[in-house]
Amino acid sequence: MAARPSPGGRHVSTPINRMRWATQRVTGSSGHHKRRRILDRFHRGSASTEKKRESGGTDSDGSHLDGIQEENEAAEDRVSGGPGRRIFFNIPLPDDAKDEDGRPVTKFERNKVRTAKYTPITFIPKNLWLQFHNPPNAYFLLLIILTIFPIFGASNPGLTSVPLIVILLATAIKDAIEDWRRTVLDNELNNSPVHRLVDYNNVNSSEDDISLWRRFKKANTRGIKYLWKRWESIRGKKSDPGKSYAERALDEPRQSLDTTAPARTSMASSRPSFHSVRSQLGEDGIQMRPVQSPRPRDGDVTREEDVETGHHSSNGFSFDESDQARQGANGSHQAAEKDQRRSGPVFTRTYGSLIDPFKQVSEKAKFKPDYWKSVQVGDFVRIFNEDQIPADVVILSTSDPDGACYVETKNLDGETNLKVRQALHSGRKMKHSRDCERAEFIIESEPPHANLYQYSGVARWKQRDAGKPEADGMEMAEPISINNILLRGCSLRNTEWVLAVVIFTGQETKIMLNSGITPSKRSRITRELNWNILYNFCILMGMCIVSGIVEGVAFEAANSSIDYFEFGSIGGRPSLDGLITFWTMLILFQNLVPISLYITIEIIRTAQAFFIYSDTFMYYEKLDYPCTPKSWNISDDLGQIEYIFSDKTGTLTQNVMEFKKCTINGVPYGEAYTEAQAGMQKRQGVDVEEEGAKAHKQIALDRVKMLEDLRQIHPNPYLLDEALTFVAPDFVADLSGAAGEEQQKANEHFMLALSLCHTVITERTPGNPPKIEFKAQSPDEAALVATARDCGFTVLGRSSDGILVNVMGEDKEYKVLNTLEFNSSRKRMSAIIRMPDGRIILFCKGADSVIYSRLRRGEQPQLRKDTAEHLEMFAREGLRTLCIAQRELGEEEYQIWNKDHDLAAEAIEGREEKLETVSDAIERELTLLGGTAIEDRLQDGVPDTIALLSDAGIKLWVLTGDKVETAINIGFSCNLLDNDMDLIVFKVEDESPESVSSELEKHLRVFGMTGSDAELKAARKDHGPPGPGHAIVIDGDALKLVLEDEFRQMFLLLCKQCKSVLCCRVSPSQKAAVVEMVKTGLDVMTLSIGDGANDVAMIQEADVGVGIAGEEGRQAVMTSDYAIGQFRFLQRLVLVHGRWSYRRLGETIANFFYKNIVWTWILFWYQIYCNFDGTYLFDYTYVLLYNLAFTSLPIIFMGILDQDVSDKVSLAVPQLYRRGVERKEWTQPKFWMYMFDGLYQSVICYFLPYLLFSSGAFLTSSGLDVTAREEMGVYIANATVVVVNVYILMNTYRWDWLMLLLSALSVLLIWFWTGVYTSFTTADYFYKAASESYGQLTFWALSLLLVLISLIPRFTVKSFQKIFRPRDIDIVREQVRLGKFKYLDNNAAYGPPSTSSSPTASDLSKPIEPDYRRNDDLADDERPIYPPSMTQTSTTHNPRSQNGSDGTDYTGHSIGQPVRQSFERPRASLDRPRPSFDRMRHSMDKIRQSFEGSNEFTSAALLTRMESSYSQTPSGHPLRDSASYQ
Repeated sequence: MAARPSPGGRHVSTPINRMRWATQRVTGSSGHHKRRRILDRFHRGSASTEKKRESGGTDSDGSHLDGIQEENEAAEDRVSGGPGRRIFFNIPLPDDAKDEDGRPVTKFERNKVRTAKYTPITFIPKNLWLQFHNPPNAYFLLLIILTIFPIFGASNPGLTSVPLIVILLATAIKDAIEDWRRTVLDNELNNSPVHRLVDYNNVNSSEDDISLWRRFKKANTRGIKYLWKRWESIRGKKSDPGKSYAERALDEPRQSLDTTAPARTSMASSRPSFHSVRSQLGEDGIQMRPVQSPRPRDGDVTREEDVETGHHSSNGFSFDESDQARQGANGSHQAAEKDQRRSGPVFTRTYGSLIDPFKQVSEKAKFKPDYWKSVQVGDFVRIFNEDQIPADVVILSTSDPDGACYVETKNLDGETNLKVRQALHSGRKMKHSRDCERAEFIIESEPPHANLYQYSGVARWKQRDAGKPEADGMEMAEPISINNILLRGCSLRNTEWVLAVVIFTGQETKIMLNSGITPSKRSRITRELNWNILYNFCILMGMCIVSGIVEGVAFEAANSSIDYFEFGSIGGRPSLDGLITFWTMLILFQNLVPISLYITIEIIRTAQAFFIYSDTFMYYEKLDYPCTPKSWNISDDLGQIEYIFSDKTGTLTQNVMEFKKCTINGVPYGEAYTEAQAGMQKRQGVDVEEEGAKAHKQIALDRVKMLEDLRQIHPNPYLLDEALTFVAPDFVADLSGAAGEEQQKANEHFMLALSLCHTVITERTPGNPPKIEFKAQSPDEAALVATARDCGFTVLGRSSDGILVNVMGEDKEYKVLNTLEFNSSRKRMSAIIRMPDGRIILFCKGADSVIYSRLRRGEQPQLRKDTAEHLEMFAREGLRTLCIAQRELGEEEYQIWNKDHDLAAEAIEGREEKLETVSDAIERELTLLGGTAIEDRLQDGVPDTIALLSDAGIKLWVLTGDKVETAINIGFSCNLLDNDMDLIVFKVEDESPESVSSELEKHLRVFGMTGSDAELKAARKDHGPPGPGHAIVIDGDALKLVLEDEFRQMFLLLCKQCKSVLCCRVSPSQKAAVVEMVKTGLDVMTLSIGDGANDVAMIQEADVGVGIAGEEGRQAVMTSDYAIGQFRFLQRLVLVHGRWSYRRLGETIANFFYKNIVWTWILFWYQIYCNFDGTYLFDYTYVLLYNLAFTSLPIIFMGILDQDVSDKVSLAVPQLYRRGVERKEWTQPKFWMYMFDGLYQSVICYFLPYLLFSSGAFLTSSGLDVTAREEMGVYIANATVVVVNVYILMNTYRWDWLMLLLSALSVLLIWFWTGVYTSFTTADYFYKAASESYGQLTFWALSLLLVLISLIPRFTVKSFQKIFRPRDIDIVREQVRLGKFKYLDNNAAYGPPSTSSSPTASDLSKPIEPDYRRNDDLADDERPIYPPSMTQTSTTHNPRSQNGSDGTDYTGHSIGQPVRQSFERPRASLDRPRPSFDRMRHSMDKIRQSFEGSNEFTSAALLTRMESSYSQTPSGHPLRDSASYQ
C-alpha cells in the first residue's frame, strides 16, 4: 500500500511487517473418530488425523514416540474437510456451482449451533435409545419383557418394571436439566446481535431452500412457545416478562465507543483511526444507524453523537496527544528522515483494491442488526469493540489505518491474552455498505479443519484501471492466512470496528470442530467392576442352568408327588420345561446382577464431586477459583495415584516473572537471594535462615541506594519504588559513567535493546504523571520492558509505524521495519529498527544456545566466555536466562531481504516455512550484547506439598522445558532433591544406539539390574517407595533416544529406582510419551498437572489430569479432569478427597455385592424344596423393594459420608495414602471374601427359619396356623434386612447420628411396609401376613438369633484383625481417640503443621523499611479498570524455551543509539565488589563437581566452545540450523 500523509503533515510510512507461524501440533490416536463423524455429517467425506493435544509450544523434533508424534508440516496437522470451497461476492455463480434449479450446489452449514443433544421432539426416543445402550439397562428390559408372559411365573409385570422406570426417569430428568441449560445457552448465543449487510444479494445461499424437517421443527417450536406462554398466563404471570437481552440490544440505541472515557487506556489502541479523523470532515463517516452495545460496560455514558459523525474523545495517545508527546523529539525525528533520504529510496508496494470503482449500485444495502443464527457464508458483517465474533470471518478493513485489530481468544482456547489480526491489503478501503456492494471478488478457501492456528486461502479479483474504465482489468490475488481471520467465539478488543466477510459458519467453524475432543476417561474401579459383574453373570447363568436341568428331570420322574398335585407341565416335555425354567430363574435371581449398583455409584460420585467443589480450603481467593471437577466419574482414581508428573513453570512456580540479574559487556549486575540459591546452600550445610536474613538486609539497603542514584541521574516519573525488582547499585553507577564511557554506553545500549525488541502493548492509567504498565503474551517479556522503564528507558506507546520511548527524559520515536516473531522452533525473536542516523539495526533475543550459534564467527571470544559463565551461574540460582544480540544491516542488503520477506509473506502455499527460511537468513552474524536473568518464584506451599506427597508414597517427576541447571536448583529448593542424593545426570555423547545402551547399562549396574523382563515384572508388582539415595536428570535430546522401543524398558527400570526424576528441555509430546511409558509400563495410576497449553498432551495422557488456572491461559484447565488454583491444593485433592473417595467406593461396591448375594441365594435355597419350579419364597414386592428401599440408604451414604479419619489427620499422617497406592481397598480377594460372607449368611438366614417351620406348625391367637409360604417369607425377609443393614453399619467407620438413623429407618421400613401392605385385600395371599407373623414370639426370637449367628464370624474376624493385625488406619484411629491429634485443631486444614520454615525469595526480595502496596494487593473495587490482561499464548510462546519473547502480531518499535562493535577492552567495573555474584560464584565452585562430574556438562563449557555455522552461502541462502563444537 502506498504511503499516505497524516492529518498533521507528518510522514506515515508503510505499516510494519509482521509474521506469524502456524503452530506445529501433535497428532494422536484420540479424537479421530469423533471428528470423522462431525465432518461426515457435512458430507465432506474426510478423516481426522489430529487430536488437539497441545499448543504451539512444541519443540518439534519430528520423532515418533510410541504413537505420540510431532508433525513438522502444518498441512499434515489439518483435519481435512473435503474439497476446498469458493465463495462469490457480487459475482454471479458459474454454471458448475449451480444445480438445475439455479440454486447453489454447495450447501453450507447454518450458523445456528446446537450443542444440546435433544430437542422437544427427539428427547424421549433419543434419550431412551442412549440409555438402553447401557448393557445393564438392556438386560433388565429383557427381564421386564419376560415378566409380561405368565408362563415365566412373574405375578406383576408392572411392579417388575418399577426399578428400571425409576432409574430411567431419574437419568432422563438429569439429562433433561443438563440439556435444557445447554439449550438456553445455545439460544442466547444464536440470538446474539450482529450487524449484517441486508438487502444484499448473497449468491452463495438460497433463502427459500429450507428442508421439510426444518419447517416441521420450526412449527413445533412455535407450538411449544405458544403453550408455554399460555401456561405462564394460567399461572398468573400477568406482568410483561420483558424482552430478551439480545432483543433489547437490537432495539435500543448503541452507545458510541468513543463517548466513554475508560479509567485506563491502551496505548496500542488509543489513537483514533486515520479514517475516523477524516470522517470528521463529513465525507467518509461509517454510515450505519446507532445500535446499543450487546455488552454495555458499567459506567458507560451515552451521548447523542453516533458513529456516522466520526466524533469521539481520544484515549491515551491520540494523534494530537502524540504530536505533543513528540515535540521534544522533533529534532531527532527530522534528522532520521534526512538520514533515510540520504540512504536511498525505500521500496514500497501498492496493493490493489477489491472495490470496482466503475460499478453502479443501488445503495440499498445497509448494515442492520440481526441475529447470529441468520448469518450465512458470504455475508458482510460489521463487528464492534467488545463484540464476539459470530462466525469465522476474513477481515476486510478495520478502524485502524494499518488494518490492525486486537482479539481476545479466551472463549476459544482459554487464553486471556490479546492477539493482533490484520485486514487484507486489498480490502482496507472498504468502510461503507456501498463499498461492499461495489466489491467484486472470489475467496478460494481450504475446507474446514480443526487447527486453530492454520488457515490458507486466497482472494481473487480483477483490478480495474481508473484511467481505463472500458478495460477488463488485471487478474490479482492476495493470500489469506490465519493472521487475516477472526474465529467464532473470540472477542474484539481495543478496536472500534471491523468489516469482514463470512467464510465458515456453525458446525464448520474451528471452535465447533474442536469441541468435545477431550478423551473420555473411566476409573480403574469401573474397569475392574466389569469383571466382577461378569463373574456374577456367570454365577447367575450357572444357577439358571442348574435350575432348568433339575426342574426338567424332576417333572419327568415317575411315581412322585407331582403326579398327584400337578396337572402336567407347562412345556409338555422336559426339555421345554427346563428352557422355561431357565428364563423364570433369570427373573427370580435378577438381583445377582444389580442394576441399582450403577445408579448408586453415580449418586456417590456426584456427591463426591460436589464436596470437592465446595471445599473452601481449595478455594483460590486471588482468582476467585474453587477446585472444579470436570470429570465426575474418576474421583476414586485420585486415591490410587502413584506417579505425579508436573510441569515447572507456572505449576511449581508462580509464572510471575521478576527481572533479577543481567550481564552486560561481560559485567554481571543484580543482587538477589533466590529459593534455588537457598536450596543450594542448604545442601552445603549453610544456615539458610541466617544467610537469608543477611542477604535480605543487604538487598533492602541496595534497593534504597539504587532508587536514590536513579533519581539523581534522571527524575524518572514512571519509576515506581514498589515495582523495582532489579536491584543493582553498581549498574546505576556504571550508567552514570563510573566505570568509563564504554561501559556506560554498553549499559545504555543494552537497556535500549530491551525497550525496542519486544511485542509489548503499553497501557497507562491517567494521572500526573500517568502510570505506565505493560501487557505481553509472555510475562518474561513484560519483565524485561518494565526493567528498562525503571532504568530510564520507558516505552510510552507506538505510532503508526514506530515506537515512542522516553530515553532518560527525552522522548524519541523510531521506525520499526520488521518484527520477526518468536515460535517454539526458532526460540528467538527479532526487531529490525531504522536508527536516527539512517542505519538499520537488527536486535535479537532468544535462548542462549540459539543466540551463541548465530554469533559472528571468531569474534568476541572473551566476552562470549564471560557471558556464558554468568548465564550458567544465573541458571544455577534458578533464574531463567536470555541472550541479547544485534546486527547492523546495510540498506541494500535489507531491501533485497525485505523483497524476499514480502514474497514469502504473500505465498499461498508453504507460507510459514518460507517466512521462517527468510527470517533465518537475516538473523546471522550477530554481535553479543549480554544476557538477562529472570526469577520465576515458587508458589506458596510447594516444598511442603512435595514433601507431603513423597511421604504418602507418591513419586513426583518434573517435566519441564527449562535448562538442566535451572531445573536442578529448583529441585533442591522444592524438596525434590536433597544433599544425600547421588544425582545421575544422564547424557549421551553421540546418538548411536551403542552409546545409549552403554550408558543405561552403566547406571543400572549401580542397582544390580540388567533391564530384563523378569525385573520389569517384579517392578510392576512393587508399589513401595524407591530408596532415597538417587535422582536422575535427563534432557530432551537424551530422552528422545531412551524412549525408543529398544531402550524404554531399561530407562523405565532405571527411573523406578530413583526417588526423583527431572526431565529438562522436553517438548509437549515428550511429556506425554513419558507419562504413557510409566502408565503402561508399570501398570500404575498416574496424575499430570500443568498450567499451560503445552501441558495438555500429558494431562490427557494421564489417568487423572489436573489443570492450574494460572498465568498461561486456561487451555490446560479446559482439558483437565480437575482444575485448581495453586499447586498446594493438590495435597488436599489427592490425600484427602482422593483417599476418601477410593476407600468409600471400594467398600460400597463390596457391600453391594454382599447384600445381593445374601438375598439371591436365599431364593436359590428355597428352590431345592420346590423342585426349582420358580416359586417365589417372598412376596414380589419384597423382591422389588429390597435394593430400591430396604437396603439402599445406608450403602449410599456409606459411599458419600463415611470417614475413617478427618481431613486434618489425613494430611498429618500422609502414609495412610499408601494403601491406595497399593490398591488394597478394592481387590479381587476382597470381592470374593464378601461374596462368601454373603453366601454363608444366606445359609443361616434361610435354613434356621426352615428348621423352625419344618418341625411343626404354630398357631396365631385366632387359631390360624402360621405355616404358609408367605409367612415363612416374612420371617426370612425381615431378619435378612436387619442382618444386611447391621453388617453395612459394622463396615462403616463413622457412626454418627445420621448413619445410625438411616440404618434404623431402613429396618423399620420393611416392618412398616409389611404391616401396611398386608392390611389390604389387594395383597391377595399376603393378606394379614404381618399381623400373623409379628404376633409370634418365634418371629422376634428367630430374628435376634439370625442377626447374632450371621454376624458373629464377621465380628470375630474384624476384632482379631484390629487387635492382633492392626492396619495403619486402626492405629491412627486409636491415637485419635486418645487425643494425640488434638493439636491439629489449631492448624489450617489444607496442610500439616510446619515444624520449620525457611525464607523464600519472595520474602527476601522485599525491603525492610517501607510497606509498599501493589496493585495485586488492592481490593477489586479499588483496582483501576484494566483492559484484558496479556499473558503468553499457547500458539507461539513456549515459556520453557528460556526465551522471553512471544509470537503475537504486536509490532515492537524502537529507537536507536550508535552501535559499539566491541566491548572487549579492560573494564574497571570488574574490580568492584559484587556481593551476590561473588557469593554465588563461591557456592558454585564448591559444589560444581558434586553433580556434574565434568565441565562438559556445564552451559558455560558448551557455549564457549560453540561457533556459528550459520554462514551465508554464495547464493545468499542460509544453511540448515546446526551448531558445531570446536
